[in-house]
Amino acid sequence: MSDTTTCINQAYFNKLAPGYDEEFQKTLGQLYEELQKRSSFLGVKPGGRLLDYACGTGLCVGIDISESMVERYNANAKADGLTQDKRAAYLGDLLSPDDPSPAAFATPDFFNFDLAGVGLGFHHVDDCVLAAKRLSERLRPGGSLFIVDFVSHAPVDHGATSMGIRHHGFSEDQIRAMFDEAGVGSNFKFETMEEDVSFDHAHGSGNHTVRRVFFARGDKTASTSAQI
Repeated sequence: MSDTTTCINQAYFNKLAPGYDEEFQKTLGQLYEELQKRSSFLGVKPGGRLLDYACGTGLCVGIDISESMVERYNANAKADGLTQDKRAAYLGDLLSPDDPSPAAFATPDFFNFDLAGVGLGFHHVDDCVLAAKRLSERLRPGGSLFIVDFVSHAPVDHGATSMGIRHHGFSEDQIRAMFDEAGVGSNFKFETMEEDVSFDHAHGSGNHTVRRVFFARGDKTASTSAQI
């Protein structure tokens, strides 16, 4: 991401992190249930390694640009009795155009994942194709990339830029094209939730933001070598 977008997203999510789980408890619970139902669809395998980018406060090996989200993530893992080798988040940026191989994530521990993806953070990314390519590089051959985000919707009219929003949702064709360009278009699948989700008092605006969520996944072929 550009330095400007990174700074905006850091500031926004650092502010949001302390009350994130509590404020959106109902919606996060709903989404978690949907993810559980779609574990096979997304490519989750028993004992598999998962990289969660823009991880928020959530699951497995996470990387996020927000210090506060990383702190909350690791606090949640500790509260659940999980050790660092089972679930841990790290502060960092995999999407900088100027740093294709961050030194902090150059060790084998941060490669050869069975599954990697972004949950509800893709619309905050400047260059989504670059993001898909960077994540695909972290996958083992045959591993799966997943994206969970919003279906295309009307533009946000209350400070989208200040919240780091770069895209007003995505269509299936857009996501399919991104996966293909990133070399993870094999076995591409795209599903949407049957019902919308509501983010009550989202962005501190007092409004209820209603969105339809999609789930997309594709596989990396053995010969894939995405060009950045």
